[in-house]
Amino acid sequence: MEDRHRDIGLFRYSLAREAGDPQLSKADRGALVRALAAMDHAGPDGRRVRVGRSTLDRWIRTWRAGGFEALCPTPRRAEPHTPPAVLDLAASLKREVPKRTAAQVLRVMTEAGTTPCPSERTIQRHFARLGLNVRPDGSPPQAYGRYEAQARNDRWLGDAMHGPQVGGHKAYLLAFLDDHSRLLPGYRWCSSEDTIRMEQTLRAALSARGVPKVLLVDHGSAYRDAQLHRACAVLGIRLVHARPYTPTTKGKVERFFETARSGFVVELEARGVADLAELNRLFGAWVETVYHRRRHSETGATPLERFMAPGPPELPSATLLHEAFLWSELRTVSKSATVSLHANSFEVDAALVGRRVELVFDPFDMTAIEVRFAGRPMGLAVPVKIAAHTHPKARPEAQPAPAPTGIDYLGLVDRRREAELLGRPIGYAAMSEDNESDHDDHEHTGDEEDLAP
Repeated sequence: MEDRHRDIGLFRYSLAREAGDPQLSKADRGALVRALAAMDHAGPDGRRVRVGRSTLDRWIRTWRAGGFEALCPTPRRAEPHTPPAVLDLAASLKREVPKRTAAQVLRVMTEAGTTPCPSERTIQRHFARLGLNVRPDGSPPQAYGRYEAQARNDRWLGDAMHGPQVGGHKAYLLAFLDDHSRLLPGYRWCSSEDTIRMEQTLRAALSARGVPKVLLVDHGSAYRDAQLHRACAVLGIRLVHARPYTPTTKGKVERFFETARSGFVVELEARGVADLAELNRLFGAWVETVYHRRRHSETGATPLERFMAPGPPELPSATLLHEAFLWSELRTVSKSATVSLHANSFEVDAALVGRRVELVFDPFDMTAIEVRFAGRPMGLAVPVKIAAHTHPKARPEAQPAPAPTGIDYLGLVDRRREAELLGRPIGYAAMSEDNESDHDDHEHTGDEEDLAP
């Protein structure tokens, strides 16, 4: 039953993952959900099913709130009420004619006067427990073989996991996993699952563990970005997107996320964390000292041992990495020999008027633009008007709130005023003059009384 619940969770995840992408607009998400609701899907038991829009919306909310585990059904503890003999009869009818569906088996049992007669759903669950669930044509459900890359860096798997709240914002774990060794070449907790953060994670992985032959990712907006395609093309990486509704293609990285939740996130929630910097430091310590050095149940070796068995990997040069992670966009040079790029205007070589050129730049510094035509460098563009110094997608990481200094300015001013009032000397001379003035007034008043008739 645990395997069945896991299969149901994977099915729900395969539908909710892409539609729940936080980078999608409301309009895009609505269109995608409507398209999913109008399609037939291969359910956990191999049957073709349809899922309504309200159900998809509920799965998306559930996944965002609790992650993958929240999508798995909670096991029921109720004892079965159907007599074993009735269930055995249903199984015998199925084995007799494998093409019989649960509904047809129920009809046969009803016609034969079997009592008590179970429900169709009960028969389906019983068939699933016995491994008798087949497609309407009598063929068994599609089986996914156990695939493993033959050597390290043959294939990396990339995905993201929703994590806990840090500093008032949800944290996302971006991770790349080597299919052969199960080692994590790159990983990073960040405040958003976007192209910038994903590329920074990938660049750190490449500089530390080498270049993979294949990079398998999902269909999230960060992985469909044209800049990632350019980076892979420069590095000679074959970029592959997993087929929709087949979460088993990235089962190893999903399994790692389960390990991270049970071995790291639970301890993190009990301990607490101040900011992303501390979260990344703690996670890096856990990965390098615990996960990478713990023997894997399938490979029989630790991820680090299996990855390093052939020796140190060949690393790309800093120059190649720099070129790979520059961004580029195509523009047509105007008659005035200028091009515009995100509210910025640049002057280029007059020989390029009317030509389609490639503008290559660092997304965090759009004042320096290199112009290329037909793959050949054509010099730097001369800034004419600079309105945006960074690319719209190049949003910096959310910074933690500054630590309070503990200085209460108004409190200090109040205490200084209080000290001035308490420390003021008593004016005895002034008090004496006031007393003499009062005495003279009393004497004067007495004289007037004596003169009265």
